[in-house]
Amino acid sequence: MPLPTVILPGYLESAIAYRQLEQSLQQLGFPTVTVPLRRRDWIALLGGRPVTPILWQLDRTVKQILQQYNTSQINLIGHSAGGWISRIYMGEKPYFGRGEEVGVYSPSGILRRAVPVESELPNPKGEVQSSLWQAHPLVATLITLGTPHVSQERWTRWNLDFVSNNYPGAFYKNVRYVCVAGKTIFGKRRPGSWLAYSSYQLTCGQGNTWGDGITPIAAAHLDGAENIVIEGVRHSPRSPGIWYGSPETLQTWAQHLA
Repeated sequence: MPLPTVILPGYLESAIAYRQLEQSLQQLGFPTVTVPLRRRDWIALLGGRPVTPILWQLDRTVKQILQQYNTSQINLIGHSAGGWISRIYMGEKPYFGRGEEVGVYSPSGILRRAVPVESELPNPKGEVQSSLWQAHPLVATLITLGTPHVSQERWTRWNLDFVSNNYPGAFYKNVRYVCVAGKTIFGKRRPGSWLAYSSYQLTCGQGNTWGDGITPIAAAHLDGAENIVIEGVRHSPRSPGIWYGSPETLQTWAQHLA
């Protein structure tokens, strides 16, 4: 029987944007749920703050689906930033973000109380939880869709360096890593390609390259992973045309789910 599958949305995306993907995977026989994020859940993370609140919600969703289906493992699909956040979730190193920003934040992102690095943090419901998940034994397959696994951008670089330094490449041998990139827009300094050029340059340091319009191919793949390139897909479920989760492209990577 196919394993249940959890989708972690990308940066500033809500769960509703993945409804079609969720339904398509269910039609293929994979019980699927999306981490119930709202767009405003990301607002408190602007400016490079720790992504711990997203990790709490991911962990809660994974534990619920494991219990619901009485299984010991899941497939995990991370779109965009959801891919590198998933790699933190699987890891065995405590994650706190940059030390000066560790603390309890209000929904609007205001620091309410600083917390020593050695401490545990309360989740949004006020429950105390650790900032260490060690979830790799729970994940059979990790699929990242358009995930920037590197970045030159000042606000995201700390997080991505944390992942790359602690869990380089396809780090856990018990997890199948599948990294999917799009080859759709070549970045150029001209109308129609300027956004892609700027985004690629901020991500991998080179604007004149191929990618999905936001993430360049060079940043979307990992050493040791099963790396896939799909032509014609755009980065976001809100993009015009097809994206990674469209029915036309789904089977290219869904065949790797356990």
